[in-house]
Amino acid sequence: MSTNATNAPSTLSEWLVYWRIDLQLLVALACCAALGLFVLYSASGQSSTVVINQSIRLGIGLLGMLLVAQIPPEWFRVAAPWVFGFGVFLLVLVVVLGDTAMGARRWLDLGVVRFQPSELMKLAAPLAVAAYFRDRSLPPNLRDIGVGALLIAVPVLLVADQPDLGTALLIAAAGSFALYFAGLRWRIILLLIIAAAAAAPALWFNMHEYQQERVLTFLNPARDPTGAGYHISQSKIAIGSGGLFGKGWLNGSQAHLNFLPESDTDFVFAVFAEETGLFGVMALLGLYCFIVGRGLYIAMKSQDTFQRLTAGSLSLTFFIYVFVNIGMVAGLLPVVGVPLPLISYGGTSMVILLISFGILMSIHTHRKLLAT
Repeated sequence: MSTNATNAPSTLSEWLVYWRIDLQLLVALACCAALGLFVLYSASGQSSTVVINQSIRLGIGLLGMLLVAQIPPEWFRVAAPWVFGFGVFLLVLVVVLGDTAMGARRWLDLGVVRFQPSELMKLAAPLAVAAYFRDRSLPPNLRDIGVGALLIAVPVLLVADQPDLGTALLIAAAGSFALYFAGLRWRIILLLIIAAAAAAPALWFNMHEYQQERVLTFLNPARDPTGAGYHISQSKIAIGSGGLFGKGWLNGSQAHLNFLPESDTDFVFAVFAEETGLFGVMALLGLYCFIVGRGLYIAMKSQDTFQRLTAGSLSLTFFIYVFVNIGMVAGLLPVVGVPLPLISYGGTSMVILLISFGILMSIHTHRKLLAT
């Protein structure tokens, strides 16, 4: 550390080291969050309440990120099995005591706060997999792969049963990325892809009717343009009408004239594309790519297996957020209800996402501290 116990930090670099902050990552996240507030103000019909609520959640998330960054990475490894077990326990509680809204049982209401325990598993699953492989030989053998797959499958099945396929997909991706970074051989990856394809018919017949409708709409949005295909049709119109430079902030027609449903949550990217155009979209994608690249750089520089698997899986999970949301809004993927990170209006998901970046900062800055 650059400062001793008796002297307060005096320069920016010393303050960053003192608070375990990765400046590049913090600036990129702050730019993304600030951009999100501007987009939400427009997408919500210039609602200051939405912006204020989002700002409060951002503040809570940033505070959580800063606090988590102070914790040595080894503590995360020790806590990972307990956090995972607690998360699974909460998911079981959701099955028994959870609140039901819009046909899904996903929330626990504690009176003071109402939250989705499934969001916690986006962190707990990759941490548990990374902790399991920390002291094992890599690349993993079939037994260890089986244990890792089980750690992923338990929360995924519980969340998918709520039903919440979007969050289940993100949990599966987060855990699978940890497996991948553990050195999963390509022939095993190929076998898993073949097995997944073979299981697709069984999955189809176990899906809810509205989930099947989303897949059919993805394959042919024109089959029901005023019903199931309405979201995607209006979203495509919004994206396409943005052109190169967009219509300008607050000038988008699809959201402001109420043609585009869920314009401040899952489909906020369509509003952004309509108002900023192709150049705005490319700038946002560049910002997202920088964040992912910075996370992978931190993973590459990590000091042990647990840190490498954790940093790598959390970074690529952020990429999956972006990829799935933009893909579904553009009609390239079925609609699964995944928010656009740091842009979409939301609570628990954003806080958990920022805490994951706190873990990345902890891994990177504690590495520097050990090196000095």
